[in-house]
Formats: sequence, structure tokens, C-alpha cells
Amino acid sequence: MDADEHGRRFGLTEDEGAIRDVAKAFAAEELAPFAVEWDRERYFPVEAIRRAAELGMCGIYVREDAGGSGLSRLAAAVAIEALAEACPSTAAYISIHNMVAGMVDRYGDERQRREVAPSLASATWLGSYCLTEPGAGSDAAALRTTAVRHGNDYVLDGVKQFISGAGDTQLYIIMARTGDGGSGGISAFLVEQGTPGLSFGMNERKMGWNTQPTRQVILEGCRIPTSNRLGPEGLGFKIAMSGLDGGRVNIGACSLGGAQSALEKSLGYMGERRAFGRKLQEFQALQFRLADMATELEAARTLLWRAAYALDTVDPAATQLCAMAKRFATDAGFAVANEALQLHGGYGYLSDYGIEKIVRDLRVHQILEGTNEIMRLIVARSLIGER
Repeated sequence: MDADEHGRRFGLTEDEGAIRDVAKAFAAEELAPFAVEWDRERYFPVEAIRRAAELGMCGIYVREDAGGSGLSRLAAAVAIEALAEACPSTAAYISIHNMVAGMVDRYGDERQRREVAPSLASATWLGSYCLTEPGAGSDAAALRTTAVRHGNDYVLDGVKQFISGAGDTQLYIIMARTGDGGSGGISAFLVEQGTPGLSFGMNERKMGWNTQPTRQVILEGCRIPTSNRLGPEGLGFKIAMSGLDGGRVNIGACSLGGAQSALEKSLGYMGERRAFGRKLQEFQALQFRLADMATELEAARTLLWRAAYALDTVDPAATQLCAMAKRFATDAGFAVANEALQLHGGYGYLSDYGIEKIVRDLRVHQILEGTNEIMRLIVARSLIGER
């Protein structure tokens, strides 16, 4: 293994370090000062997201000829983690938007890559990923939304559930059934905001992730041209799953960023707070807890980078590694954030300190992009299939 290969696996290249530094600086100036207020007001910071796009953060792995940054999945994970240190909820939406942009770039035809992908990479259009339905969450292949061919059009009918950005975004990748039951009968479609027959449910009230709206996407006789199909008929489930591999790495990165912020807040608090005549950081029992928190995050980060590298190198084990990394990083991130709240005592429960927001934001990461139970199932099936 040469030095560069070693660096790719166990550290960051100079360019990746620079990407992290740019993302951290942007997050510190444009996200962190407003995150608690945005959460309280349920405000979707579209203008901040578009400023992030000016730095290339909304088309990270969209190829340059389609208006993107053309960077690696590892670079994306590093950037998303840095953004999440300031606001996990906003960083998570940027991750989802990047997933949409990457899918259009990877599977789109010439027109879609020329017209749609650049609009997403610049965040002129914001995107939403629409797979989950009220009756088809973990069992995504059982989705019931239909797309029926009528001449040169498709007519879509159905409901999508828990869709990030819905109602405030301009483009929706809809997974709909064009054939028989099962994953092989699913196709992917691009539906633009304002298309007749496209509407939205109420903005859901949630435990966390309050800086991005979450609504149902409702399709009632929604007619779109066949040119809005993404990829061939029947490829939709593969497209959806390929997007989720990278999405799982990024949502793990969001957990790491939020938890890293919680750890740093704890270090600052324990260096100032005194009890029984001593600073909290002087108690060995609390030192051990900090050490465990830092170790869990570093272990999760190493696995996450390994999974991102596997995606970049088209490793056959990439899906399994992404599932492992997502499960481990989101569990570790939530546990560390929850421990940070405990170390802050009553102050951690107050919104002004920002810890309780991190705990609320990170909890959903164990559910979305495939629950952690489904991640275990993916890993187990990979292991059994290898025998």
C-alpha cells in the first residue's frame, strides 16, 4: 500500500482537509449563530443553503460537466460532518439534496443532466427524495404509488410520507409502480413543483429536525411527460437504493458532527463548572466518560470513512459497509449527545445551551435512511450470502 492509499483509508488528503476547513468556517458563520432560533421558529434556511451551494456544497458529487463539484463520497462525508457541527438538521437536508442531485447526475439522460442537475447543484432548485409511503416504510418494495402510461405521458397517483423539504422544494424524485409487484416493477420520476395534481400535507410537528419542513407528497392524477422518467422503466428501486448508500454515509456523518459539537460543549462546560471545590474536569470518573465519548466517535468516523471509500472505489462490499457505518455512527452519535446532556446536568435540558437540540435532531437518524434494524438485516444477509 503506497502512502497515498494509506492516507485515503486512514486520514484525509490535503484537498479533503481543505474541504472540511471551508465547510467548518461556513457553518460557524452562517449556521451556528442561528441554529437554535431556526429550530424554535421551525424556519427552513433556504438562503443559507443557497450560500452553501456557492461553495459547491449542494452538488458535491455531481460531475463538473453537470455543474457540480465532482468530489468523492469521502469528501461529501467530511463536509456534511463539518456542517452538522453547527446544525445537524440543516446539514441533514443538504445531505438529502445532494442525494437527489447525485441521482439525477448518475442516472439522468442528456437533457436532465444539462438542465436539471445544474439547477440542483446551484440550489436554484432544491430537491426532495420520495420513497417512503404511509404503508411502506422499511418494506419500500411494497410501495403502492402508481405511474400509468398515457401516450407520451405518465399519470401518477399515490401518497409519499415523511418527505424532507416537501412543499418548499422545487423538484421531487418520485418512486412509483409501473409494473407488477416487487422491486422490479418500480420506476423513478422527476416531478416539478407546480405540476397539476401535486399537493402537500401539513408541515408535521416533530421532535427534532425543525429547520426543514416534513410533509406528505400527494399525487392525484399528476401528469408528467415521459421525458421526466429518470432511467429506464423498472430501474427505480435500484436507483432509490443506490442513492441510499451514499445517503446513509452522510446521515452517519450528520450524527458524528452533532455529537462532536456536543462533546466539545461538554469539554468547555466541565472546564468551567465547579462542584465540591473542584472543576468537573478534575473528577476521574467524568474524565473516563469523556474519553469513552471521544473514542466512540473516532471509531465511528473511521468506519464511516471506510464505507465512503468503498463507494468511491466501487467496492462490492460497499452496501454492507454503508449499512454498518450508518448503524454504528447514528447509534454512537445519539449516545454521545445524550451523555453530553447528562454531563451538563439541568443546564443541558435548557434550550439556550443547544445540547437538547442536538439530542432531538440526532434521534431520528437511527430511523431514517433505513432503520438501524434494517441496517442489521442488510449486514446479516450479506454475511449469510457470503457463506
